[in-house]
Amino acid sequence: MPALTLSRVNDGVYCVLAGPDLHVGNLKLIGGQWKFKAIGYGAQGEVFPGGGPLTDRHNTAFAAPDEAVITAVLAPP
Repeated sequence: MPALTLSRVNDGVYCVLAGPDLHVGNLKLIGGQWKFKAIGYGAQGEVFPGGGPLTDRHNTAFAAPDEAVITAVLAPP
């Protein structure tokens, strides 16, 4: 999986992208802690919360929205 990037949605949410356009989840500020929320998509574009290629890392917590740390934890080489 390529390095993950973050795209800011608002002060408490970032989209987590693998490559230029593969949305694999969101990083949400919940109770003062950043949590990764995995997302998958079906063949017809339907959304599967908690699904996708990083489903086993759903709810992983982070101290800050740091791309390098998030990539190292969620998508190690």
